Amino acid sequence: MLHIPSVRLVTAALFVAASALGAEYAVLHNGFRLRAERHEVIGDRIRLFTGDGGTIELQASAVKAFEAADFDSPAVDAAAAPEETESTEALIERLGAELGMNPALIHSVVAAESAYQPRAVSSKGAVGLMQLMPETAREMQVEDPYDPAQNVRGGTSYLKQLLDRYAGKKDQLLLALAAYNAGPHKVDHYNGLPPYNETRVFVRRVIDRFLRLTGSQSKPGTAR
Repeated sequence: MLHIPSVRLVTAALFVAASALGAEYAVLHNGFRLRAERHEVIGDRIRLFTGDGGTIELQASAVKAFEAADFDSPAVDAAAAPEETESTEALIERLGAELGMNPALIHSVVAAESAYQPRAVSSKGAVGLMQLMPETAREMQVEDPYDPAQNVRGGTSYLKQLLDRYAGKKDQLLLALAAYNAGPHKVDHYNGLPPYNETRVFVRRVIDRFLRLTGSQSKPGTAR
């Protein structure tokens, strides 16, 4: 494990080089790439400034490198721009109620999968807020996985299918989340949680956050 002082030196060099590039990608050690307009170093943390005016803070040790973005943000015609954009919070609440899923569970998956970055892309090709693989996006009829509403609708519908698949089992939520990450065929093959560190970390993170948000009192597949 890197010590914080050495991490600071490495990341500081990366940030100075990247600061003049404008839009950029933060390349994480876990394979994710997060698009940002710029970033700042705050001690042993990095603050990313996203295109929608928001910010995300990460541990400096989580960032492997910065890359210049392949394209600049397109200019928006003010006359054609919508007057109001639905927030991710409102989107998750709305789709949770519409699909009969607990919004806290959706939030927990989004946080673990993409840290609320709609343009996050993993090294395996998973895309968007709920990190849909291309085949899953097609199965769930998601035409544009970068679109937050389509992505969350598709990801939530898929997770609901998995919860239904393992309904009646005492570890229903664990199995559904493992299947969301590794695929139901892997869960069925191992008759439980597959022996993959990525899957185990993902399941733990989602369940821990879900329990914190709900106080351990809500069922995973039902809206509160």
